[in-house]
Amino acid sequence: MDIQDQLKNLFPEHIKEEPEETSDNNDSLWIQDDPIMCKYEKRKGKPITIIDGYTGATEDFKLLAKELKTTLSVGGSFKDDKIIIQGDFRDKIMTILKDKGFSVKRVGG
Repeated sequence: MDIQDQLKNLFPEHIKEEPEETSDNNDSLWIQDDPIMCKYEKRKGKPITIIDGYTGATEDFKLLAKELKTTLSVGGSFKDDKIIIQGDFRDKIMTILKDKGFSVKRVGG
């Protein structure tokens, strides 16, 4: 006799609830009308990509920063309402943001 069968015999009226499927972060992010700016700069001789112009909640922008960093497997930070990604990943970031429903504008180069 399996443990599940024993539990059913002990608690016949218990109904096992199925966990709800969690939705992705892109459903909970606020999509704005204005485009997000994707800039390229060099700081101390090293290339960085800056994402700026999000007008939603700061926590949503932090979640987006974390998702971008893990997707691209790079380092970065969130400072002064800007996402700073190490390296030149403008094209990849723009495609990721467009897939999420954002409008993106490429600035500089």
